[in-house]
Amino acid sequence: MTGPASDSKWGPAISSTHLTTLRNLRTLLFGATGSLLHQFTRYLVAGGLAFVVDFGSLYLLTEFAGLHYLISAAVAFLFGLVTNYCLSRLWVFDRRTIKNSAMEFVVFTVIGVVGLGLNEVIIWFVTEEIHLHYMLAKAVSGGVVLVWNFTVRKTILFR
Repeated sequence: MTGPASDSKWGPAISSTHLTTLRNLRTLLFGATGSLLHQFTRYLVAGGLAFVVDFGSLYLLTEFAGLHYLISAAVAFLFGLVTNYCLSRLWVFDRRTIKNSAMEFVVFTVIGVVGLGLNEVIIWFVTEEIHLHYMLAKAVSGGVVLVWNFTVRKTILFR
């Protein structure tokens, strides 16, 4: 079929299904984040980016800077924490419980420090007691800490 219904000077026409998908994607990426599923989806992306910063820093600090893996894990976790805070404030959550940004960051950090404790214990346990590589231990820890951080931050900071 030819004509305006099927083609334009820009190429084949986009079906209504594709338009709906594009609108949903635009809302997911740029729209308000009122629903829990929407927030968790964005938090997975933000947390994933923070995890890449954390994971990459752990590797670089341990393998190239020569730091002990637990020291590297703590420093790398803090890099990830700052990345996660910035993305959470700017993109994941629309509402804030604490209006003062400095106080919000302090509470965000306290929650992150508890996550850091979980991170360190899990990495130590999986590495030393289960005898898996520290990077595999970090992957296990990342999943546990992701659920902890989202749940507590959503409950306390971003209701």
